[in-house]
Order: sequence, then structure tokens, then C-alpha cells
Amino acid sequence: MKLVIINGSPRKQGRTGIASRFISRTYGAELIDLSTSSLPLYKGEAEQYQLEEVVQLQQAIKEADGVILATPEYHNSMSGALKNALDFLSAEQFTNKPVALLAVAGGGKGGINALNSMRTVGRGVYANVIPKQLALDPDQFDYEHDGLNEAAAKSVAELIDELNLYAKAFQAVTK
Repeated sequence: MKLVIINGSPRKQGRTGIASRFISRTYGAELIDLSTSSLPLYKGEAEQYQLEEVVQLQQAIKEADGVILATPEYHNSMSGALKNALDFLSAEQFTNKPVALLAVAGGGKGGINALNSMRTVGRGVYANVIPKQLALDPDQFDYEHDGLNEAAAKSVAELIDELNLYAKAFQAVTK
């Protein structure tokens, strides 16, 4: 089963990156890290689709059995970096593909608007955004070990379990 996680944070030291690296290490997901990416600003110009970075992004998502979108919440939405990356993708890569959503919030009840904005874009590219979603708060991170605390790791495991369930069903009907 091939999983891909997109770290939608433009910050190299952000919590979304910690969560994304944890998922990549723990579940063997391919990490697309927008904090180190040279993906250009989407302009909708045909020549952009020939760029190596864009071709690699499209190929990784198309070949994935399941995708995890991870983002910090910026101004009640997903990051501009993640939205920009998603603008290079379409139904060609996402139709019926299971997608899990993860938001990293500043605290309290943050993250829900970022999750909702990702879910809306997921519908726009015909992805099968799974029902389970997750928002992580700052106190759920193990900063010293670039990971998550036990409760957050358990929540991530439940998210990945549900994604795998949908990914197996996707594989059964597409392969």
C-alpha cells in the first residue's frame, strides 16, 4: 500500500512538519515537504506542467493508494503553500482516491476551518476525503524527538487505520 503525505507548511521548523515526518517514518508514507519544495507559484500556464517538480508531485499523487494532507491553520484556512500545490493537481490524480486530513492548530479548538477548506478542495478534485479527520494542538508534540506524544500518536494511528481501510477498497476496484 503506497501512502503519500504532503506537509503543507512553508515553515521548515513547524509542527506540521513534525507530524508529517512522524507519519512518514511510522507508516512508510512518501513525504512531499512543501517547506523544502521549489514548486513555483501556480499560474495555470501550460509550461508549468512540464517542470520536474510539478511532474513529480502529480506522479506521486497519481500512484498513491492513499494521501494525507497536512496543514497548519492560517487565517481560518489551509496554508497558501498547500493550496498552491493542490492547484497543480486535478481529478486526474485524485478521482475516488482516499484522502485523510490533518490540521495543526495553535491551540484550543483551532484547525476545524483548515480541515473544512481541505475537504472543500478535495471535493473539487473528486477525491474520496474520508470521514475521520484530525486536528493537533501544540501540547501533543514531542519536540525533543521530532514526534508526537502517546495520545496524539494513537489518534494518528486511528486516522491511518481508516485511510488504509478506504485505500484497500480503492485498490480492490481500481487494480
